[in-house]
Amino acid sequence: MDAELKLLADTGLLVTEAEEALDAGDPGPARATLERAGEGLAELRSRWPGLPPSQRAVVGAAAGPVRARLDAALTRLPKRVALSEGRPEPDPEEDVDPAAAA
Repeated sequence: MDAELKLLADTGLLVTEAEEALDAGDPGPARATLERAGEGLAELRSRWPGLPPSQRAVVGAAAGPVRARLDAALTRLPKRVALSEGRPEPDPEEDVDPAAAA
């Protein structure tokens, strides 16, 4: 259980780091940090079946708030949008077969 609690603590620190970056108005590093935090929780989820019920109770109780903070931070990330809505323009030279052009 020590390894799982350490993993959970590391994940919580990542969420805190991302929250601080979002508070500072810097969503770029926050996005990458939140992705790593999500990976930490996914690793914890993969270990879940091997934990005895008593350890599941402790880890599960501690993981709930971390997951809630992660989800809240993810909603604070700005949505990625395209810079333009136009269609791409075809390049006339791209479609020319050199053998057919000769």
